[in-house]
Amino acid sequence: MSDAEAILSGLDAAGVLADMHTPAPEPWDAPVPLGTRGPLPAFPVDALPEWVAAMVAATAEETQTPADMAGCLALAALSTAAGGRALVQVRGTWTEPVNIFTVVAMPPASRKSAVFRAMSAPLLRAEKHLAERAQPLIIDAQLARDVATGAAEKAKRAAAGSGTPGGDPSLLADAADAAMAVESIKVPVVPRLVADDITPEAAASLLAEQGGRLAVLSAEGGIFATLAGRYSGVPNFEVFLKGHAGDMLRVDRKGAPAEHIDNAALTLGLAVQPEVITEIATGPGFRGKGLLGRFLYSLPASNVGTRNVEPDPAPEEVTAAYDTQLQNLVHTLHDWDDPIQLQQRPEALALLMEHAQIIEARLHPEHGDLGHIGDWAGKYIGAVARLAGLIHLGTDPVSAWRTPITAQTVAAAIRLGEYFTAHALAVFDHMGADPDQERARTVLDWITRKKPDRFTVREAFNGLPRSAFRKVADLRPALEFLESYGWIREEPPPPTSRKGGRPPSPAYQVHPQLIQ
Repeated sequence: MSDAEAILSGLDAAGVLADMHTPAPEPWDAPVPLGTRGPLPAFPVDALPEWVAAMVAATAEETQTPADMAGCLALAALSTAAGGRALVQVRGTWTEPVNIFTVVAMPPASRKSAVFRAMSAPLLRAEKHLAERAQPLIIDAQLARDVATGAAEKAKRAAAGSGTPGGDPSLLADAADAAMAVESIKVPVVPRLVADDITPEAAASLLAEQGGRLAVLSAEGGIFATLAGRYSGVPNFEVFLKGHAGDMLRVDRKGAPAEHIDNAALTLGLAVQPEVITEIATGPGFRGKGLLGRFLYSLPASNVGTRNVEPDPAPEEVTAAYDTQLQNLVHTLHDWDDPIQLQQRPEALALLMEHAQIIEARLHPEHGDLGHIGDWAGKYIGAVARLAGLIHLGTDPVSAWRTPITAQTVAAAIRLGEYFTAHALAVFDHMGADPDQERARTVLDWITRKKPDRFTVREAFNGLPRSAFRKVADLRPALEFLESYGWIREEPPPPTSRKGGRPPSPAYQVHPQLIQ
């Protein structure tokens, strides 16, 4: 080695030159938390009928709550007033009832009760008016039944005491007629629109009493625990599943004949804490039986800490209009026994079907962003049709049922549908509905425990549970998921060896945040 070569070797010239040609490590951006989809859309208040939109905005201002909560409860109030009284004709034999299930998730101290009172008060007043109107009819019918019962008992005694073997035919006929007269007198029940926390058994009985129509509106999430079997020990969803779909329901009662409901129509309007959304995901049967796929979800951001402590109260003319119009809708539709068939204008149906085609592509199990929540998204177009029916009836509570649904109304319903879709994706993310995301969480937990600054696919596979990753190929989607969220970064593959052989396992660098 020459003197010059010795000097360069001592200075590690080769290493210095190599470092000069090696690019500096690319800086890391902040990783995105798994399940985060960016800001969720705000509730489209202007998609509602004007008098409803005005009340939603005024209530949100007065209570200093997101408009989402008042908006969803307003839709539940419209559903309470119209549910079971109208059907939207989609196409052919496809019809949708206009009752809906809504649930808003808000943290404690979010003034849920105040919003509930504001949005549901007209329903309770309408319920009281219906009860007052029915009271004289109930008294008259009960009196007539009591008199007929007395006459039937008298005829029965006469037939029994006739002394004729087997009974006098004429007296037996009189007794039978008297008994039938008693059965023909039906005593009306006290009208009921709204229930709160209720068991499935009680809901079935009330549905039967009220002609198959009822709303459960609650500012708590206890109904989910009840459905899971808090009192009975056995999950019971049948009433709620059939009540949403408008299916036939048969109610068996001890000591009384079974009651048959041709088209049950149940409305649910709930406000719960976000933790409840996560808990029900693991509830027995909640998703498997299809209950979770029937809700329209809302996850508004809390504004606690930024609220105006001296907000403007809701204008009197706004609350009065809301009260009058909602009660008008209740009274207009309450006595309808056969549901009204709401037709759509041709351009309205065309718009709905065009939107259905878009949603169909999004439902693809591999390429669609809604594929992993197909149980919810598969009912989406039906939900949009129901929303269109509610908006239509709300535009003119007294006589809108006489006219077909317009394209403008369907467009408004689609805007609401897109809002609920974005929120449903976020809710189901919280529930762990996306299998790729769940596997990515498993890998992220392994990295967090082991804290490697880099790892190979082979090392990760060897350290992960076989229940989640049966073969190495199962690991790639989870790694790609984590890389897209900025938690890991794949290293460039090393040069191919001239000697051949098995290529090295792909390697990933780990975000510094995970190894601190």
